[in-house]
Amino acid sequence: MSEESPRLQVAIIPVTPFQQNCSLVWCTRTMRGALIDPGGEVERLLGAARQQGVTIDKVLLTHGHLDHAGGAAAVKRALGVPIEGPHQDDLFLLEAIAEQGERYGLKGAESCLPDRWLEDGDTVSVGEITIGVRHCPGHTPGHVVFYRADQRIAFVGDVLFRGSVGRTDFPRGNHGALVESILTRLWPLGDEMRFVPGHGQISTFGWERKTNPYVSDLALGRE
Repeated sequence: MSEESPRLQVAIIPVTPFQQNCSLVWCTRTMRGALIDPGGEVERLLGAARQQGVTIDKVLLTHGHLDHAGGAAAVKRALGVPIEGPHQDDLFLLEAIAEQGERYGLKGAESCLPDRWLEDGDTVSVGEITIGVRHCPGHTPGHVVFYRADQRIAFVGDVLFRGSVGRTDFPRGNHGALVESILTRLWPLGDEMRFVPGHGQISTFGWERKTNPYVSDLALGRE
């Protein structure tokens, strides 16, 4: 009997007063994993990994806002692991995390610099699992999305939410670019693709195409 193929396992851990969805993901065969968007509460996140028996190999960042990347430097320092992502157009945000943390009273938020910038079409590895990367500017210019096509799961940061889309009133936000990213980089992944947003509940691309007041086919006159 052939050995079962490795699967990507996911545990969602909301952190910080922003209730940002940090995702602990790991390969079921190797038990090697990553933290996607560790915005803070690092000891809690590391404890969750230990509880699951997961060895964290890297940090993956969708974008540079402090509630998603504020704990990345601390994870790197604690475990000696690299940071991968986002796209280099978010450098200005990553450099400002510590300042933003002081402004919003988010203790422990640190600026960071990735060990690897990501581009559209890149892949990242988690154990024996390969995860695709899509560059989806709009909420921030360097925002990326991670997805596992065969398991129909995506981690979209603040690009798309259940019933909403990412804000574009932050520095270098662009609503037109955000909608274009959703239509051309997310929808082609298929209606059955489930997604973990940066905040709130999981949904599917198909449900949002039907019901989302900002990017549904009806709202955009695409029916």
